[in-house]
Amino acid sequence: MSHSTNRGRHNDWRPNATLLASILTTSALCFGPAAVSGQETAAVTGLTSSPIKHVIILIGENRGFDHMFATYRPKGQGETISNLLSKGIVKADGSPGPHYALAQQYSVTSQPLYYIGAPDSAKTPYNNTTNPMPQPTTGGAPTGPQAWYPYAAGYAPPFQPSCNPTDPGASDQTQGCDQNWVAQANLFASQIPDIKAKQFWKLSSGWTDLPNGVPDTRVPGQGSLTGPFPWQGANIGDNDYTGDQTHRFFQAWQQQDCSVENATAANPTGCLNDLFPFTMLATNQTWALGNPMGFYNMAAGQVSYFKQLADRFTLSDNFHQAILGGTYPNHMALVTGDVLYWSDGNGNATKPSNTSLIANPNPTAPPSDNPQAINNFTNDANWVNCSDYTQPGVAPIVDYLSHLPYHPKSNCAPGHYYLINNSGPGYNNDGSLNNGGVPPSTLRTIGDALSEHNIGWKFFGADFKTQYYYCAICNPFQYMKSVMGNPAQIAAHLGDSDDLIKAIQTNTLPAVSFGKPDGYMDGHPQSSKVDLFETYVQNILAVLQNHPNQLANTVVFVTFDEAGGEYDSGFVQPLDFFGDGPRIPLLVLSPYSTGGHIHHAYGDHVSLLKFIERNWNLKPLTQRSRDNLPNPVSNPSNPYVPTNMPAIDDLFDAFDFTHPVTPNYLPQ
Repeated sequence: MSHSTNRGRHNDWRPNATLLASILTTSALCFGPAAVSGQETAAVTGLTSSPIKHVIILIGENRGFDHMFATYRPKGQGETISNLLSKGIVKADGSPGPHYALAQQYSVTSQPLYYIGAPDSAKTPYNNTTNPMPQPTTGGAPTGPQAWYPYAAGYAPPFQPSCNPTDPGASDQTQGCDQNWVAQANLFASQIPDIKAKQFWKLSSGWTDLPNGVPDTRVPGQGSLTGPFPWQGANIGDNDYTGDQTHRFFQAWQQQDCSVENATAANPTGCLNDLFPFTMLATNQTWALGNPMGFYNMAAGQVSYFKQLADRFTLSDNFHQAILGGTYPNHMALVTGDVLYWSDGNGNATKPSNTSLIANPNPTAPPSDNPQAINNFTNDANWVNCSDYTQPGVAPIVDYLSHLPYHPKSNCAPGHYYLINNSGPGYNNDGSLNNGGVPPSTLRTIGDALSEHNIGWKFFGADFKTQYYYCAICNPFQYMKSVMGNPAQIAAHLGDSDDLIKAIQTNTLPAVSFGKPDGYMDGHPQSSKVDLFETYVQNILAVLQNHPNQLANTVVFVTFDEAGGEYDSGFVQPLDFFGDGPRIPLLVLSPYSTGGHIHHAYGDHVSLLKFIERNWNLKPLTQRSRDNLPNPVSNPSNPYVPTNMPAIDDLFDAFDFTHPVTPNYLPQ
């Protein structure tokens, strides 16, 4: 397929969301005070605090709130939102708005030690004359039509990807496609339930037609960008692969640029969010330098399926990644409210056996091939003893926390080395020890608490059984001795995407389900795309639609693991040494969260944990886990900043449990 054909097809096509956006409306007549149906699994036991009897959490990868909802306008009457459009940073067409300077980014002169709040005297604003901003690059995105296919599933070149549907909006989008393509698409879809054959073209389109690591000339304005820009133009859209950003712990603290000296009444934590491109460049992250400033333009038709869901249900504009950094620590926070530490495998904290695993973010000399990497870390590793002020990188964060007006604790136990970046689990998926992973952990999880009360739960990780493109670091339970040390526990609580679909179809859905797509479908920049994660969500909701007994008392939370280093303009509330981080999207889909509402209460991943605990009358997991924090209280004049910090919401206020949905109430 030619480059122009590839562009013309996907820029004209939009997800057919009409049916799927009405998924939770078709069964509205049976909504009411929910009771457990006799057809439902016996594993769902115990009284609940709400009509919700099933929670499904679907988790995508590496997309921030402004990155996704920058130009979204709320559908609900009288609703407000905090995003790039509402702040005047950009206009509805994606161009710079009257307050574009609010998103100003800076460079910083070389500093002798690691910092999280750059000195004002060392900062210089990016501009188009004396200090150009790093520009978006292709990173490691697929360069051509055979650069990114399901090789792991047994398909190797030559694989004919050409598929130009005669009617992209038709129910069967394989019409007009090469028959070899159709055959392989059908075979792949039969093994990977996250995607259907008629949707397979999304995997095989959107390549860059450019080398890796070069300026991404598909972006309008490339070479002269000074701030946020839309991933939208004649050659770029939401079905295109783009480069990835850095999303590691110490770099993420720097991107937020937090300092008490910069605190204001509206922003009492003083996090300015103004070093995103610089941190990429200065720490030798050379793949996609300016990409953090890119966003999708919902006002101009992009990410249309998630827009449809936001229009009909509830969207949070104050939901955050719990841990600064990447995939693993945020999945772990979701189920533990905490951070894993190095141990002897039996719960006793010890020091990593290899000291090279301990991070040292103090700058070292720039590499010869990148003299601008003036903040290149001495050892960009994964473990930190944050109770030790002498360990590099610790003092700036702990000192900052101690000077905040609400004095959050660091949550750093003496002698504990915490895992702050991605590292493989202690077990393989069959329960055997993974010698290259972290020691088995005894950290208490929500799974443990649910099991103790005979409440059903399961983590459904795509490709868990086949291992085609399964994400082991995305499964926090694979680190846990309580699950992986017992074959019966593995069988009971770990499954694949097809198991989630079968559970819905057979009315055996557990009380709590975690759904994780594989690396092709999770929406991660560079390796996946936004529309592929939309497709994953779309396909699961389509199955749920056909089972009204479960639909009537189910909430589906759709969110992401972290912002992936994407710029965000929202308020950040540091809770301890490990976070919070930038805002990420959270959609709340249920019969009790309709109407196109925007939820403003401050939350993070642990809010989902708190919701489960409150709904099933469970106690906080441990004395130190974040689920002990109170619900936020805020002033109407600034609903985003809790007056009782540190605080995170349990999301019950995202629902109206007193008024079951009626057909007349639902958006048309």
